[in-house]
Amino acid sequence: MSAVVEFERVVSIAGSFPVLTGLDLRVEQGEILLVRGENGAGKTSLLRACAGLISVNSGNASVLGFDMRADRRAPRRYIGLLGHENNLYRDLRVSEHVEFRAASVGAKASDTAAALEQVGFPQQLWTVPIISLSAGQRRKVAIASLLVGRPQLWLLDEPHAALDTESRKNLDAILKDASASGATIIFVSHENPTTKDIASRVVTMDGGRIMEDSGAG
Repeated sequence: MSAVVEFERVVSIAGSFPVLTGLDLRVEQGEILLVRGENGAGKTSLLRACAGLISVNSGNASVLGFDMRADRRAPRRYIGLLGHENNLYRDLRVSEHVEFRAASVGAKASDTAAALEQVGFPQQLWTVPIISLSAGQRRKVAIASLLVGRPQLWLLDEPHAALDTESRKNLDAILKDASASGATIIFVSHENPTTKDIASRVVTMDGGRIMEDSGAG
């Protein structure tokens, strides 16, 4: 398998603070990698570095074959990022938001319905403004907005947040299906041990680097 993410001795600095401090990580195509660690360990910074949202100040960093030090924006069209915050356009209606996301990544507007159905979003709410939705419903819209772009690399920060038990199980099935289709998934979670069941590998971060790696699952 080819490496989708390959970081060697990566240092990233936010402001004047090093958030990644010599991190080494290789993630193969099709892996579902669970990243764990205490608050401030660097988990979200790892996702942001993979997405090109923060600079790699030193070391070697490759994402989907792109050199992140040369051009950290290059792989973004192939990446789906789900942050801890949903970052939705709250004044748009549900279907409008997912359609907007589809257009921005070159997907078809007709893919909107399939994405919303896949996350189990009730059809009678597709025309409701996002501002009127519950936290769990907004999370589903955010997941559907990622799905519609069919990313090669999924970067998920606490993806189960605000979801009920059935919706969490559905999300796990979506992640497994995406992995089986060749997508690579890196997700951060503080959830209970059941999150390990969907991961092919678990790493633990501390102080901006990988401290423990379970190896292939």
